[in-house]
Amino acid sequence: MSPVKKTFIDLATLAARIGVGGIFFANGWAKLRAGLDATETQFLQLDAPIPSFWAAATMLIELLGGTLLIAGLAVPVVGVLLFAEALAVFILAAGDTGLPLTGGSVQLVVALGAASVLLSVNGGGRLSVDHMVVIKRRDAEAADEMAADMEADTVINALREPKRGDATQSKPSPDSEHTDAHKGPVTFPNQPDEPTAPHSKPKPAPRKPRRDTTTENRSEPAGGGGEPGDTLVAGRRSAKPE
Repeated sequence: MSPVKKTFIDLATLAARIGVGGIFFANGWAKLRAGLDATETQFLQLDAPIPSFWAAATMLIELLGGTLLIAGLAVPVVGVLLFAEALAVFILAAGDTGLPLTGGSVQLVVALGAASVLLSVNGGGRLSVDHMVVIKRRDAEAADEMAADMEADTVINALREPKRGDATQSKPSPDSEHTDAHKGPVTFPNQPDEPTAPHSKPKPAPRKPRRDTTTENRSEPAGGGGEPGDTLVAGRRSAKPE
């Protein structure tokens, strides 16, 4: 529905409220000026039971109901109440031309009752106290309740989450230990670009210079030259014991 159409509906509802509520208020005001005794006499002429009760009830319902209907306050309840009054008057004054509640004919009572029930069902529109005050207050209360529910859900979710201390102190599973034991780079000897420290071949030890033992292996004859008691054995000279 377009905003223009909504505006026209609200204006039409306001006009209906002012018209129907104005008629009820005018009738109640006329009863108030005439007095309860005059209104009671009119109900006696209609053979209504408890005429004093009907005189007071109709005057209050028309005055208060008409005022609330014009203001647009509690329109659903007020509309049903005014419709019930119009229906009661229609039943009491059936076949009578003069009606003490409306000051007019039976047709006017029927029209007022139909308009009252229609306003009760459709509401007072956006140009009413119901929409400006009561409905806004309900929306604010609903928003507060929703905010409280969201805060409660946040607290519950926070309590359900595991604590950090429990996560850090938890014992690792055997799978994780097995995985940690094999961490690190895996090297293969066939890949020269990769480090092969664990599989590298040992370096050969440095060779000692070979000694020339041709002259050392020569044995001098006994009694020959040289120092007495010196003997070359396997390239080594043994000293003679003293």
